[in-house]
Amino acid sequence: MRRTYAYFISFLILAVPCLLKGQDSLLFPLNLRAGIEISGPVIYLTDENNMSVEGFVSYERNEKMTFVLEGGFLKYKYSQYNYDYRTKGSFARAGVDFNLLKPDISKGRYWAGIGLRYGVSVFNFATPSFQHENYWGTTTSSIPSRTSWGHFVEVAPGVKTEVFKNLSLGWTIRLRLLISAGTGKDLRPIYFPGFGRGGKSTSAGISYYMILNIPYKTINVKIKEEVQVQEEPEETDR
Repeated sequence: MRRTYAYFISFLILAVPCLLKGQDSLLFPLNLRAGIEISGPVIYLTDENNMSVEGFVSYERNEKMTFVLEGGFLKYKYSQYNYDYRTKGSFARAGVDFNLLKPDISKGRYWAGIGLRYGVSVFNFATPSFQHENYWGTTTSSIPSRTSWGHFVEVAPGVKTEVFKNLSLGWTIRLRLLISAGTGKDLRPIYFPGFGRGGKSTSAGISYYMILNIPYKTINVKIKEEVQVQEEPEETDR
C-alpha cells in the first residue's frame, strides 16, 4: 500500500508541472465600470472660478477593447484688468479604449493603453465687460451671451489599477484637436467645456478617476506561449 501511495505521489509531482506548462488559456473577467473624475472638485475648493464635474461609464467588449461614454458639466470665470469672461455648459465624449497589456498580466484588474474619443460640447459664453484703448481714448463695451456647439477629437493614453476589490484608481492624459468651436475663427471662445482653451486648435489635460468595477461575465482567453529558439554552437576550425 505504501508503495502504491509513493507511485501516486511521484506521478503527481511529474504530471502537474507538465499540465501547467501546457496551459494555453485563462479565465478573464469582463467588467462594467463607472468612474468619477476627482481632480475637478479638488480644484474648485482652491479656485471657485473653475467648477468641473465629470464621469464615465464603460463596457468591456473583450480583454482588449472597451466602449466608453463620458460626460460632464463645467462653469468657468476669468477676469483680468481689461475684460471679464464667463462660460458654462455640458459636454460628452464617446469612443473606445484598447488595453495594451497581455491578458495574463492585466487579469481584468490592470489596464494600460490608449483611447480614441469624439467629443461634443454645448455651452454659452459672454464677455460682460471689456476695455479697449486706442488713440482716441478708452472704450468700454460688452459681448452678450450666446450659445454654441464645439466639436473635437481626442487621443487618451492612460493607466488604471485595481487597489481594492472592485475599486480602481487611474489617470488619463488628454490630447485634443479642435474640429469646430461653432463661432468662426474671429470669435473663438476663450475656454469651453470638454476641450479647454478655444483660442488654439489643440489642447492638453489630465484626468484622475476613482472607478467602480462590476464583473458581468467571464471568458476563456487563449495565451500564446513564447517559443524560445536555441542558438546552435558555432563551429570551430580544426
